[in-house]
Amino acid sequence: MRAIRPILSRFVVATALTAGAVATPLAHAGASHASRPAHTRMPQQLSHHGPFLTDRSGRVVIVHGVNAVFKHTPYVAPATASGFTARDADFLARNGLNAVRLGVLFAGVMPKRGVIDRHYLKRVNRIVQLLASRHIWALLDFHQDAFNEKLDGEGFPRWAVHDDGLPFVNLGNFFANDQTPAVQRAYDHLWNNDFNLWHYYAQAWHAVAKTWAHQPYVMGYDLFNEPNAGTQMLTCANPLGCPVFDARLEKFYDHMRAAIRKVDSRNLVWYEPQFLFNAISQSNFTAVNDPEVALSWHDYACTPAFVEGGVIPGDPDCQINEPRVMDNAAAQIKAMGAGGAMTEFGAGDDLEDLARLTSLADAHLSGWMYWQYKHWTDPTGGGNEGLFTRDAKLSSVKKAKLAVLVHPYPQAIAGTPTSMSWDAAKRVLRFSYTPKRSTGLTDVFLPALTCHKGCAIRVTGGKVVRRTARHAYVAARMSADSLSVTVTAQ
Repeated sequence: MRAIRPILSRFVVATALTAGAVATPLAHAGASHASRPAHTRMPQQLSHHGPFLTDRSGRVVIVHGVNAVFKHTPYVAPATASGFTARDADFLARNGLNAVRLGVLFAGVMPKRGVIDRHYLKRVNRIVQLLASRHIWALLDFHQDAFNEKLDGEGFPRWAVHDDGLPFVNLGNFFANDQTPAVQRAYDHLWNNDFNLWHYYAQAWHAVAKTWAHQPYVMGYDLFNEPNAGTQMLTCANPLGCPVFDARLEKFYDHMRAAIRKVDSRNLVWYEPQFLFNAISQSNFTAVNDPEVALSWHDYACTPAFVEGGVIPGDPDCQINEPRVMDNAAAQIKAMGAGGAMTEFGAGDDLEDLARLTSLADAHLSGWMYWQYKHWTDPTGGGNEGLFTRDAKLSSVKKAKLAVLVHPYPQAIAGTPTSMSWDAAKRVLRFSYTPKRSTGLTDVFLPALTCHKGCAIRVTGGKVVRRTARHAYVAARMSADSLSVTVTAQ
């Protein structure tokens, strides 16, 4: 989604100098919020327990994934080498990338007012089935940036754009365009529910939820990507955020969730904070009266997110701002009584920043999804965001970037995680947890990229009971009240 944003980057650096950060692990921030019993949930769909995502047996699921959002008409990647095929799904599975935030655009679902495009849903379903057949979780994402192509963005259909005739001038990048009167007027009309826009947006979500309510390996519905507060955006540009706008946004989300719950009572519904949460401000949603909600949040909190390689040696702004965004996410997850994951970060080839953010996510016991899988000539993003130099050639994968994102990690933990880290220099994974034996076995992914010469596994408080080429399964000893696992690449 990223474009170069020098305006915001300067604000981020200034904010970093005035706002401190104290790390608060996401795992310890969630309310004691038990998900419903496993026998009442659909198979192979995610729930949550406190801040953790959980599978049907109650194991904590850690996602390491990617975004796959095709922003051009027909708003879904084609079944071609440069699009998304079985080879792409195999690539993800082979590298342990077990989740995809899959773009399902409002413009595709309802290109004409009040009319659902069933053919579009079938085209999206092709990719959903490719992922599910390989046990890759799909988060269905109503993605948008700058509203619509008329405003040099995407996401909303043309009929939903109400700019009151204000002229739009392209200022050269997505963030600057987001501040223009025409774009902000379109968002204002949305948040005011003018022209009955909420009804149509909810109708589209109802159709999507009805289509995939019982689909294995769907991890829920991401209601809105990076909401722009319109003319209220400046009220959000401070560390405390914008409670007045957040209250309106929460009401919007509750309306969409109600439409989904008419056809799907089980899948997670994901709320996203307003746009400036990504770098500057906290979010102010209140407790949600629904046992299956989650927070979808992004971390683009310092200059490498806007200027490739950053602008300050050592990225001191990152050292302050990136953990602060994660702490804000922890606080919001706790307030909502939700689960959550970092569903966007990266968007470039700055390997130092990617390593720092994935390490922070490990320390906060959070899953993540990198932006993005392929570039697909992203109209509101940067040129280096994809994993490949050529979308049509999987052999053109950026190997150094892939090596940062792909390494051993626990994909499912039979208990409550208490620590997790990957030491890239020593090529050592360490994690620990309080076991819950009734949930099954802990599943540790062992990628060939890291373990091609072998990976040694040491377990304290349990043992490896089964091992395949890419997975090791760990069981806790009956007497163990804690368990630690160390994986060392040879």
